[in-house]
Amino acid sequence: MASQGLARVLAAVLGGQGVSVHGYDSEPAGEPPAPARLRKNVCYVVLAVFLNEQDEVLLIQEAKKECRGSWYLPAGRMEPGETIVEALQREVKEEAGLYCEPLTLLSVEERGPSWIRFVFLAQATGGILKTPKEADAESLQAGWYPRSSLPTPLRAQDILHLVELAARYRQQARHPLLLPQELPCSLVCQRLVATFTNVQTVWVLVGTEGMPHLPITACGFSPMEQRGGIKMAILRLLQECLTLHHLAVETKGLLGLQHLGKDHADGICLNVLVTVAFRNPGMQSEPPKVRGENFFWWKVMEEDLQSQLLQRLQESSVVPINR
Repeated sequence: MASQGLARVLAAVLGGQGVSVHGYDSEPAGEPPAPARLRKNVCYVVLAVFLNEQDEVLLIQEAKKECRGSWYLPAGRMEPGETIVEALQREVKEEAGLYCEPLTLLSVEERGPSWIRFVFLAQATGGILKTPKEADAESLQAGWYPRSSLPTPLRAQDILHLVELAARYRQQARHPLLLPQELPCSLVCQRLVATFTNVQTVWVLVGTEGMPHLPITACGFSPMEQRGGIKMAILRLLQECLTLHHLAVETKGLLGLQHLGKDHADGICLNVLVTVAFRNPGMQSEPPKVRGENFFWWKVMEEDLQSQLLQRLQESSVVPINR
């Protein structure tokens, strides 16, 4: 029965669906992590990339004093009480004058758990493009520009690789369409699909506290965890159950994103695909030994789940997490 429950949860996570967070298998040392609160200890930013049939990009001209007159993609900070999609739609309407729908998450960028940016490929569904006559504190105007000749000056060069990422995704989708799932969470945390593979066999790390489950690690806001980024929380959990000095750990990317933003629940849960491998494989055909009784390796026997995992791993079919 436990195996069937794990299979259902793994299938949901691989399908980009949400799974409620009921507890944490690893937390930062010292004080329990503080609940995530926008404008207090976390900042989430949303950014939209629009490409039309003429291969043009939607850009807005900045009105803020420090970058007035420069060009950028529609973007801005989330406000308390918003979902991620609501924040995206508000920012696009304020800055570009358009209504929109997100198509998929393209990338997650982080500077530690306290600053995370969600990059979307989106499409316009209505509205009127903002002109200089409607200039306000949000933006001076918006316009469509050929991808090969964007206006200058740009507010920052970081949007160039995001535009190219969107163009490549439109040509050939690297990962399935993925949108945030509206589920509450109090902390910034990560649910790990931590895998060990051998030929066509896949094992997944499972937590044992309560019902067997995919382990969840809470991110902290200490200077060390901020400097190390969100991968620090992954390594912390793995260090608690594995001897890492002879292992290679790689965060492949995002399988899903959970957030609600209502009732002061500003936390997020990132469902993350991770690989664990021996640095010197040799004849090692079994996963590394687990210390203690809080975790074990679950051998995935369901052929469909096994093939999905292998495909996602081999093709890196995940949303990239960049630092």
